[in-house]
Amino acid sequence: MKNRWLIAASAIGIHLSIGSIYAYSVMTNPVKDIFSTDAAAIKWAFKLAILFLGLTTTFLGKWVEEQGPKKSGIAAGLFYGTGILGAGLGVHLQSLPLFYLSYGVLGGIGLGIGYMAPISTLVKWFPDRKGLATGLAIMGFGFSALLFGPLMQGLFEQVGVAKAFFILGLLYASVIILSSLYLSYPPADYLPKGFHPEKVISAQVNTDSINSPDAALKTHRFWFLWTLMFINIASGIALISAASPLMQEALHFSPLKAAAMVGIIGVFNGLGRIFWSSLSDYTGRLPTFIFFFLFQSLAFYLLPNTGADWTFLLLLFVIVSMYGGGFAILPAFVSDLFGVKHMGVINGRVLSSWALAGIAGPTLYDIVKAETGSIQTTLGVFSVMLMAALGIALLMWFKVRKTRGDKVKHLFSPKLENVG
Repeated sequence: MKNRWLIAASAIGIHLSIGSIYAYSVMTNPVKDIFSTDAAAIKWAFKLAILFLGLTTTFLGKWVEEQGPKKSGIAAGLFYGTGILGAGLGVHLQSLPLFYLSYGVLGGIGLGIGYMAPISTLVKWFPDRKGLATGLAIMGFGFSALLFGPLMQGLFEQVGVAKAFFILGLLYASVIILSSLYLSYPPADYLPKGFHPEKVISAQVNTDSINSPDAALKTHRFWFLWTLMFINIASGIALISAASPLMQEALHFSPLKAAAMVGIIGVFNGLGRIFWSSLSDYTGRLPTFIFFFLFQSLAFYLLPNTGADWTFLLLLFVIVSMYGGGFAILPAFVSDLFGVKHMGVINGRVLSSWALAGIAGPTLYDIVKAETGSIQTTLGVFSVMLMAALGIALLMWFKVRKTRGDKVKHLFSPKLENVG
């Protein structure tokens, strides 16, 4: 039997590679100079990649489950690697449409398949620590900017932008495909050593009526969760996509220093995924989300009003950790709300929120910033959105409790016993 920790390591390898998209702000200025256009035009490749990521998780979730993690992972490596190589060709030919098609469409499809491939696999290998397991893999997605942000900047300066894309495309494809070769589902009767399911006080809602992924779409809890993810993603990704230019403007950082800070953002994006998802195994998924929105609604308001660089950066890092934490908590949250059987497909459909938020968040940021010229007003708009999300999370608490009563009390404060 395969080692489940090596399964987790393989999942991290895949997510570490596709997570390089979070270093996109590092390439914004070098690429826009080549195409002689503005940053907003270049960011459309990023938006398209997130759009096609979400569309892929929505419509190919069942296909990924049927093919299994190994074949799906290999497909992800081919799509993502080809997308980055094509983006390099677009830069070389100075063809912006080819850049959009390669990075946004092909790369986005690779992102979506690569994101899904290991997740349900890990939940099956780690029934005793669902939050921790998915957090480990998705942590790699967040940590990626720490590695690839400075690497990108260095390659741009040493070999040029087009050649940098060629090198990175081959690197990503190789790591993703090699990592995928070890992935597989556990045996049907698999239980981790020392894990006794009968001694676990369930954190799961009654899911008897969820006999198909389509049934989940008819529940209010699906749409509550979808909306919470949309707002959390839109707010976080708006900051991440503008991080390097924002720090150069607000804190007067050099491009190299801003790129280094993007790397540190990647640390908090990654740490947030493992920290918040592991914490949610004990505090409950929904209380963790409620705290996210309470803190972020205040942080977005305070961010442009700070009087010191370190305060600005601290708030930024915590916001990014909560952005990453939302993704890491989601698979376990979906499992709690809808059961394990259709978790992969339902999780993919919730991630359709990512497709829309990936365009809505950065676009809203760009529009408000362009119209007002004010970082304070721009971030204030997101603060209001996050306050609305806080209200929705509290309504979800009330509605689910009222509907299911004592059956869901551990969704909000799970108690795990003897889970090895």
